[in-house]
Amino acid sequence: MSVLLQSNLGDVPLIGRGKVRDLYAVKHEGEDALLLVATDRISAFDFVLGSGIPGKGKILTQISLFWFELLKDIVPNHLITAEVAEFPALLRSYADQLEGRTMLVRKAAMFPVECVARGYLAGSGWKEYQASGTVCGIALPGGLQDGSRLPEPLFTPATKSQDGAHDENIPFAVMEQAVGAEDAAELRRLTMALYAKAAAHAEARGLILADTKFEFGRVDGRILLGDEALTPDSSRFWEGALWKPGGAQPSFDKQFVRDYLEGIRWNKQAPAPALPEDVVKRTQAKYLEAFRLLTGRELAV
Repeated sequence: MSVLLQSNLGDVPLIGRGKVRDLYAVKHEGEDALLLVATDRISAFDFVLGSGIPGKGKILTQISLFWFELLKDIVPNHLITAEVAEFPALLRSYADQLEGRTMLVRKAAMFPVECVARGYLAGSGWKEYQASGTVCGIALPGGLQDGSRLPEPLFTPATKSQDGAHDENIPFAVMEQAVGAEDAAELRRLTMALYAKAAAHAEARGLILADTKFEFGRVDGRILLGDEALTPDSSRFWEGALWKPGGAQPSFDKQFVRDYLEGIRWNKQAPAPALPEDVVKRTQAKYLEAFRLLTGRELAV
């Protein structure tokens, strides 16, 4: 099965390559737009690994498109089209690279914060709770465990890392200083509304949406949902039937990859290793299962 580790669109201006996506500057109907190409690269412990997961970029893109459609009644999003046939003419000759894994989107002025919603205690939230009984400075009841459901979902913003380092949780007051009190309040409202609807949909499909992060921007004065939405790369999805507080939960993400890297005692320094075929296949299967459970459809990659 083929893997796209890096797109190459000839003379189309490349803005940059992230851990997973390649970003290009394009024109659409005379306006500045962006082309987001989700490659099959996979990262762990802040390093892009030496091998990818076949079809991963297509799976993540199709999951985002599903959520953009489901949630557009709460907030508009940045999507113009994901159909290659509707892309500017100079892009169509690259259809073999772009099909299924690419979004043409509006160019927005992005807010410099990650908008995180947490319904369960996990990850950095669990670490902070162990140390201080709080998550992002918000006091929580005693006696919670790793994986516990929170009394109510929390909004916990974070700084948006520009250099590939870890994002850093910040108090809401710091977010207000960064974006202004009015916008901070609206971003919090939108985040919690999106989380509530997405978590309810996931629950109906047998999944728990433990936490997720959103990015928002502004176009012509309107706030839009941007970036990706509710993929296993930006969210913790757990299988509801297996949920058991008191430890790490089986999740629909790259846990097989992390476990393998810990098992070989990689020193988490460059160069990052490649993955054995069985880890690649199991990870791909987990992403595909997440797509099937969330959307009710099968995806050919």
